Amino acid sequence: MAKNIITISRQFGSGGRTVGKLLAERLGVPFYDKELVKQVADETGFDVGYIEENGEFSPSKSIFSFAMSQGIPIMQNGLSMSDFIFCVQRQVILKLAEQPCVIVGRGADYVLRDREDCFNVFIHADVQSRAERIVKLYGESEKRPEQRLADKDKKRKIYYKHYTDREWGDAKNYDICLNSGKIGIDKCVELILDAIKD
Repeated sequence: MAKNIITISRQFGSGGRTVGKLLAERLGVPFYDKELVKQVADETGFDVGYIEENGEFSPSKSIFSFAMSQGIPIMQNGLSMSDFIFCVQRQVILKLAEQPCVIVGRGADYVLRDREDCFNVFIHADVQSRAERIVKLYGESEKRPEQRLADKDKKRKIYYKHYTDREWGDAKNYDICLNSGKIGIDKCVELILDAIKD
């Protein structure tokens, strides 16, 4: 069966977003990253920045703290804010996947796990490559690049575990895992294209 939907999960700074964008261009299909966030923001009425931070990252670096914060219903329907965003995000992903596309992050690999036409990718790289990349893309900050990487990845991992009960970055959850630090962005794209050929 043809693989029409590609999901890209990635470590912060690994270039997964770039891989996804190039892949979508090569395939001639829509690319959803910021666009997905905007759709979730439109559906919920929340600010795009709020969705960017709360639709993929735990607010804390502890699975226990995150789980405890979920016990406080904030929305009218009894869901926590994070649960509400996850539910809306899930519906948006399911709708986007009605046509061939590339989706970056947001637990799309899990949301679409039962679809046979979905191909799930995880992009990772060594710390040095990722640190250099985020400084080049986002500039310096008060935190060391290595600390920024560790913080973002930990929050992503906790969020993913909370909503999927799976380990983020564990190879068995994906169809292919690629090290962009070793093989480069362009080679990642080529390998994915080769892998999804009928």
